[in-house]
Amino acid sequence: MSTETITLAGGCFWCLEAVYEQVRGVIGVESGYSNGQVLNPSYEQVCQGDTGHAEVVRIEFDPALVSLRELLEVFFSIHDPTTRDRQGNDVGPQYRSGIYTHDDAQAEVAREVLAEVNAATGNRAVTELEPVANYWRAEAYHQHYFEQHPGQGYCAVVVAPKVEKFRHSFTRLMKAA
Repeated sequence: MSTETITLAGGCFWCLEAVYEQVRGVIGVESGYSNGQVLNPSYEQVCQGDTGHAEVVRIEFDPALVSLRELLEVFFSIHDPTTRDRQGNDVGPQYRSGIYTHDDAQAEVAREVLAEVNAATGNRAVTELEPVANYWRAEAYHQHYFEQHPGQGYCAVVVAPKVEKFRHSFTRLMKAA
């Protein structure tokens, strides 16, 4: 099996992780921090907004089962790519929208999908498109957060509706139960 990895930022990493863990063809999802200047930043440092990092998920997937285009279609459906440094009440550069590619072929697909999003939004998308840089795994307690804490307030109010939207909109991409 040949796999690929893509790194995405779309607000709080708990939301993205919870959705992508349910996508068929996704082998693993890891929450982390990317495209900032500080080496091995902590969650507290990233939350201060001055490390330059975005909260991201690193997704390992099997392109024979799910395409990068499909992963990006999900991405753009579960966050607002037209708000700079913000997703809902989460505000700061760590919550920006970003696609961080791992090779030129991914960058080409991402450019195509981003152009379609811009056409649909009147060129209002503010999603960064850059090569992945300075990635660091988030602390262990951030991994599989929604799965472990579904009743926690933020999870119930913010994460769960995004998961439900994915389930409703992308039934064809869901892992078998």
